Amino acid sequence: MSQVFDRVTVIGVGLIGGSFALGLKQAGLVKTVTGYARQQDRLALALERGLIDQATDDMAQALDRADLVLISVPMDAFVGVLRAMQPHLSATTLVTDAGSTKQSVVAEVEAVYGPDGLANFVPGHPIAGKEQSGPAAACADLYQNHRVVLTPTQQTSPAALETVTTTWQALGAQVCEMPAAFHDNVFAATSHLPHFLAYALVDLLNEHEELGNVFQYTAGGFRDFTRIASSDPTMWRDIGKHNGPTIAKWLKHYRDEIEQLIDQLETRDWDGLYGRFDRAKQARDHHILGKTNASPNE
Repeated sequence: MSQVFDRVTVIGVGLIGGSFALGLKQAGLVKTVTGYARQQDRLALALERGLIDQATDDMAQALDRADLVLISVPMDAFVGVLRAMQPHLSATTLVTDAGSTKQSVVAEVEAVYGPDGLANFVPGHPIAGKEQSGPAAACADLYQNHRVVLTPTQQTSPAALETVTTTWQALGAQVCEMPAAFHDNVFAATSHLPHFLAYALVDLLNEHEELGNVFQYTAGGFRDFTRIASSDPTMWRDIGKHNGPTIAKWLKHYRDEIEQLIDQLETRDWDGLYGRFDRAKQARDHHILGKTNASPNE
């Protein structure tokens, strides 16, 4: 990537926004990064860690002469940010986001700016993260070899799309495109559903007094499965609000699987149970681990 931005603004200086800013800075792709947030302590920490060059809680200052803006805030805060940006946003400034749901983002941008306001807006979703959050967790290589999904609309400018694409690629990301509706369905199944299940399992065991302090007996499998239950509850509540019907659809599919498992256990259908486990293992080994006919001991 040859382009170097004069000014990039990051709205929300937590893990995602802070890592984006730090990655651009360390790669020499931006001269000045401005961080915007309402929480002074987060801005102070982002400055201290060198994620940003200047900090402000004033939107006019944040957007002044900005070439590119990344919006990285909880989904419920998104429309408020859009409205605050509107009086100060230059017609030439490119805007992208890091939201985990895309249909709601596109709808909110169109509601605030009108259809023409989508020309310089490139909806995006970096598929990277940690269970930690905030500026303290930000790192320059967060996006290395991770996917970033862009969901441009019919109104999205090809030039804006190209610039945002090459920017993410410069941070080491693998960029792909898909329609917003397909994105929300895919990630309801592969990301949102696992998070909801992890939260539910920990909450279930925490609430059952008959088990006592069951967490002292947990081993690697439980900790691996529930690691994502340490993610930010505000973020995941908002994802539920903005992609709720689709997540509910996949929870119902999962409920059907659970009912089949219960039936196989109660009817002592050991062959059926083995077949289900074997299909799942083969699918995961092939699609995720890249193995073929993997040994059970691998």
